[in-house]
Amino acid sequence: MLHPVVEGAASAPPASPAAGESWVVADPASGEWAGHAHELANWDGAQWTFCAPADGTQVFDRTLGARRVFFGSWQCPTRPTQPMGGTVIDNEARAAVTAIIDMLATLGIIPPE
Repeated sequence: MLHPVVEGAASAPPASPAAGESWVVADPASGEWAGHAHELANWDGAQWTFCAPADGTQVFDRTLGARRVFFGSWQCPTRPTQPMGGTVIDNEARAAVTAIIDMLATLGIIPPE
């Protein structure tokens, strides 16, 4: 779990998980995941192992293409709206803000478009 990557969030286990797959257990959890909402579920090829996250736990979600952070529940970042309109100076500021948003998306901190 040094560099945790999850396939996504789901309330029930996938039908045919691959060994090493991890998931965020969504609420309400069901099936083999019942009672494990908000935990991380890892399939080792024979059974599910669960890990309760602490506040500040981060995972990279392959489905979102971005990070999830746990603070009482899993939080997903949203991509900010790019600024619109204005004068020439505003255009330069807008370009700088757009570059920052693109870099955050490149780093997986916020989702891509």
